[in-house]
Amino acid sequence: MLGELVIRQVGVIEEATFNPGPGLTVVSGETGAGKTMLIMGLGLVLGDRADSTVVRNRIGIAQVVARFQDLSDEVIEVVDDVGGYLDHGELIVQRQVSSTGRSRSWVGGSSVNQGIAQDIGAELVTIHGQSEQIRLSTPERQREVLDRSAGPAMAATLEKYKDKYSQLRLLETQLAELTRAAQESAREMDMLTFGLAEIEKVNLQQGEDDALRSEALRLQDADELRELAYRAMVDLSGDETSDQSGMIAGISSAMKALTKAASKDPRVEALVTQAQELSTLTGDLASSVASYVSDLNADPVRLEWIGTRLAEIKSLTRKYGPDASSVLEWAHQAEEKLGTLQDSDQLIADLRDKIAARNAEVTELASQLSDLRRRAAQRFADQISQELAALAMPHARVEFRIATLPELGPHGGDSVTMVFTANPGSDPAPLAKVASGGELSRVRLAIEVVLADDSCKQTFVFDEVDAGIGGAVGLQVGQRLKRLAAQGQVIVVTHLAQVAAFADTHAVVSKTDDGEVTASGIVEVQGEERLRELARMMGGLDDSSHSIAHAGELVAQAEAMTVLDQ
Repeated sequence: MLGELVIRQVGVIEEATFNPGPGLTVVSGETGAGKTMLIMGLGLVLGDRADSTVVRNRIGIAQVVARFQDLSDEVIEVVDDVGGYLDHGELIVQRQVSSTGRSRSWVGGSSVNQGIAQDIGAELVTIHGQSEQIRLSTPERQREVLDRSAGPAMAATLEKYKDKYSQLRLLETQLAELTRAAQESAREMDMLTFGLAEIEKVNLQQGEDDALRSEALRLQDADELRELAYRAMVDLSGDETSDQSGMIAGISSAMKALTKAASKDPRVEALVTQAQELSTLTGDLASSVASYVSDLNADPVRLEWIGTRLAEIKSLTRKYGPDASSVLEWAHQAEEKLGTLQDSDQLIADLRDKIAARNAEVTELASQLSDLRRRAAQRFADQISQELAALAMPHARVEFRIATLPELGPHGGDSVTMVFTANPGSDPAPLAKVASGGELSRVRLAIEVVLADDSCKQTFVFDEVDAGIGGAVGLQVGQRLKRLAAQGQVIVVTHLAQVAAFADTHAVVSKTDDGEVTASGIVEVQGEERLRELARMMGGLDDSSHSIAHAGELVAQAEAMTVLDQ
C-alpha cells in the first residue's frame, strides 16, 4: 500500500505531498491543476522512462519519493535481493531526474537500474491510464488477464512451462552451435587423420633425426677418424712394426720400479696403487680405441640409406615441428584432439535425444495450458460481461477467442484475442477496433474487479477511468472501485462527483498563481470542504447551500450502495 508520495519539481508541481489512505482514495481538482503530474510522479518512482522535460522549468532536479507499507513477501524478497532494506517495515523508493535528463533510482536505499525499478514497481502498483488502455488492446495483455483469471493451476502450469521452454531453447541453441562446430570439426578431423597417417607411415622414433645426422657425419669422415684413432692406439699400445713402445709399456715399467722401491720403503706403496689404477685405465682406453677402429668402416650403402631416411623425416618436420620430438608431440596431441572431435558426434546425438524428450514435455504442458485457457475463457468472459451490465452496458458482450499458433512460444501455443460488442445484434470484433475510450475504461475496471481477491496487496491507480461516462454510470463505476478497494488500495483520479462520492479519502489538487510561478499542492478534504469540492465537480456553486445539500445526498447514496454491496 502506498503510504506517502512526495513530489518535487515535476511539471507544474513545485512541491507536494500526497498521503492516500487505505481503501478508495479519490484525487480531484480543476483542469490543469496537476492531477496528471501526480500520476506521472508515481510512474517515475516506479521506473517509467523519463527525460529532462519532466523537470519543472527544466531547471534543477525533479525528485519523487514514495513510501510503501504492508508489503507482500514477493516484494520483500526482491528488495533483499537488490541489497535494499526496510525502514520500520516501510519500503522507500526514490527517483531523481536532472535537467540534463540523467536519471537515478533507489529501492530501500540501494541504487538500482531502471529495469529493476520497473520490476519492483510492477509488484507494488498497477497504473491504469491511457497507456494501459492501449496495452489492453494487445493480444499479449489479453492473454495475461485470461491467464490470471484461470487461477493457481494456470500460474503453476505456466511457470513450469516457461522453465521447460527455456531449457528447450537453450538445448536447441547448443545443438545449433555444436552442429556448426561439427562442420568445422569434420575438416579438422580430415587434416588430423591425414597427418597421423603420414607420421605413422614414416614410423618416426624419438630422437632419430639427431642420431642419424651424427651417424652420417661419422660415415662421411670414416678414413680420417680411422687414422686419428689408429694414432691414438699406437700411442697407447705401441707399434710392433717400428718397435715403438706405447704408454702401456711405460706405465708397466714404472710400476715394476715402484713395486721394487716399495719393498724397501712402505711410503711408496701408495704410488704403486696409483700406478696400478693408471695401468688399468690405460688398458681399458686402449681396448676401447681398438674396438672403435675395428668398427670404423666406410659404408656407402648405409650412408645412402641415412640420407633417404633423413629426407623422409624432413618432410614431416616441415609440417609438424622443427624436430622428431616435436613431430611426435604433435601426433600425440592430434590423437587426443581427434578423440575429442569424434566424441562431438555422440554429443550431438545425445543432445538431440534430450531435445526430443524436452520437446515432448513442453508440448504436453502447452496442451495443458490450452485446456486451462479454454475452460477459463467462457467463465471469465461471462463475469466481465456481468460487470459491464452493472456499468450501464447491459448489451455488452466479451469473448476470448483462442487460436493455435504455428509454433510454441514462451507462453504456450495459443494466441488470445479479446473480442467485444456493446450493442445487441452486432458481431463481436477485436477490442482495439470497436471499443471507445469510455468503453475501454469500463472494460478495464470490470476486469480488475473480477480478478480481485482477498490476497491482493497491490495498489491500483486509475487515471481517467470515467472517460466518456457520467451520471448513473458514474455511480456504478464508483461502486466497482469501492468494491475493488475492499481487497486492496485503490487511487483514482476523476472529474466525476459520482465516483468521488465513494471515497474513503478525498484529496484535491489545487493550483496557485502569483504571476511568476505556478505551483500545485495536494490537500485532503473532509466534512464541509469535501462537500464543497463535490458540489464544484457537479458543476454547481461550491458555496451554495443547494449545491452542498445535493453533494450530501450524493454521498449518502454512495454509502447506501456500499452497504448493499457488502
